[in-house]
Amino acid sequence: MTGEKFQELAGIMLRLRKECPWDREQTHDSIKGATIEETYELIEAIDLKNFDEMKSELGDLLLHILFHSVIAEENKHFNIDNVIDTIKDKLIRRHPHVFGDVKVNGTEEIVKNWEEIKLSEGRDSVLEGVPKNLPSLARAYRLQEKASKVGFDWENKKDVWEKVIEEIEEMHEMEETDDKVKLEEELGDVFFALTNYARFLGINPENALRFTNEKFIKRFSYVEEKIKESGKKLTDSTLQEMDKFWEESKRNH
Repeated sequence: MTGEKFQELAGIMLRLRKECPWDREQTHDSIKGATIEETYELIEAIDLKNFDEMKSELGDLLLHILFHSVIAEENKHFNIDNVIDTIKDKLIRRHPHVFGDVKVNGTEEIVKNWEEIKLSEGRDSVLEGVPKNLPSLARAYRLQEKASKVGFDWENKKDVWEKVIEEIEEMHEMEETDDKVKLEEELGDVFFALTNYARFLGINPENALRFTNEKFIKRFSYVEEKIKESGKKLTDSTLQEMDKFWEESKRNH
């Protein structure tokens, strides 16, 4: 039944490509921004635990997979069957403890084997699979995570925190100069070290910052609402007035 539904969806995409002027004009480049947007909308639905939206966004993402595959097929690069075969073969190849006779003693060995298999597939570095276009915080986390899987890591959390303090002190020292380029570099080192510490805490820093952004939006929106109710404009309010409502919003949210 699932196969039939997938074929029906693929048929709809093919028809749109032939009969809809807008769909026919699209290229990989013209829709890649929308592909990224759909991915972030899915992440938002996951964060909100909104399963109706999650279902819808997964459908939108599936549509984009088909869209890119149809465009590639027209240009004789590959088709959706090739896409499915590629991921199917990869899953089997990278799980020899499930589809082969490899024995493992837990998740750590599975992860180590995974990285070794990827290197055997022709990659020159364990870091090679981290996309350059990831948000920088998420990319830092993945780079550190991948290096850790092959043993390049700190031994304990205390040393990681000391590195955070060291980087903050170096940033403050650079503040005393006029070298903005070096200051930017030192601030980047602080973010990188904090990302590493988050990893040792078992927290994904991208998720943590995303949640904090949403918390800030809720609280600041409360401030805006209260200022408006008082008959004033936000730009005419004092910091003390805004801070009063900010503290209220912290108690209420």
